[in-house]
Amino acid sequence: QLQLVESGGGLVQPGGSLRLSCAGSGFTLDYYAIGWFRQAPGKEREGVSCISYSDSSTYYVDSVKDRFTISRDNAKNTVYLQMNSLKPADTAVYYCAGYRLTTVRDPCNMQRFRAQGYWGQGTQVTVSS
Repeated sequence: QLQLVESGGGLVQPGGSLRLSCAGSGFTLDYYAIGWFRQAPGKEREGVSCISYSDSSTYYVDSVKDRFTISRDNAKNTVYLQMNSLKPADTAVYYCAGYRLTTVRDPCNMQRFRAQGYWGQGTQVTVSS
């Protein structure tokens, strides 16, 4: 059974950092685009970042640019989201999702996660003093 498992969430003060992990279970992530989404209470799920086959192909929503970094370690079958300079507005449940790439040159596409992706169960991130 293909599964994605998130970890690394928690409570952090404004300005702090967290690193989220998304691990593949039952399959290898190498040829999968992986994305991070978040959903705050009463709000729609928002695409945050995604990564294609290589670290050179990434996407970030404007609100997290220069603060969040997505990366992958295929040897560990894991994708990371390093979150720095966290703000209360970053508080949400964070989900990772994956879909299989057609070719390794394809950029990641946030819409394809919604249509074709496998999803994890989410991890809570709370930014509060």
